[in-house]
Amino acid sequence: MTKSSKRYWDTKTLEEMTQEEWESLCDGCGLCCLTKLQDEDTDEIVYTSVVCRFSDTETGQCSDYANRSTNVPTCVPLTLQGIAEFDWLPDSCAYRVIYRGDKLADWHPLNSGKKESVKLAGVGLLAIPLLVVDSDEIEDYEDFVMDKP
Repeated sequence: MTKSSKRYWDTKTLEEMTQEEWESLCDGCGLCCLTKLQDEDTDEIVYTSVVCRFSDTETGQCSDYANRSTNVPTCVPLTLQGIAEFDWLPDSCAYRVIYRGDKLADWHPLNSGKKESVKLAGVGLLAIPLLVVDSDEIEDYEDFVMDKP
């Protein structure tokens, strides 16, 4: 196999990728699982340090990925049709990176060959020092607003 056929993420657009290739782009950072607030007047989106209750705070992964949209009806599936609108995702998100025509970071598991490279790079849920798991006890999400990761 040639280098270019091995590294489809360097040679293919999102439209050209198979479903398996698409799924493998996710680095598992878990930042898409942070609760975000949207201003009704300006549509501005801000991040909070509150993470979905199905997020595993040890790994940053969804503990029930296959059922995420059922468990959390507001969970937005990342699709090719919507990728242009997903500006609420972090700038490091592989879907956004490839959409912009940029190269994946060296720490991305497809480049490093290691899932733990995300954590070692200080990227993702595990890099947020005061992460809070969503619960019915949270009254005001605005108390947890933070800068976009």
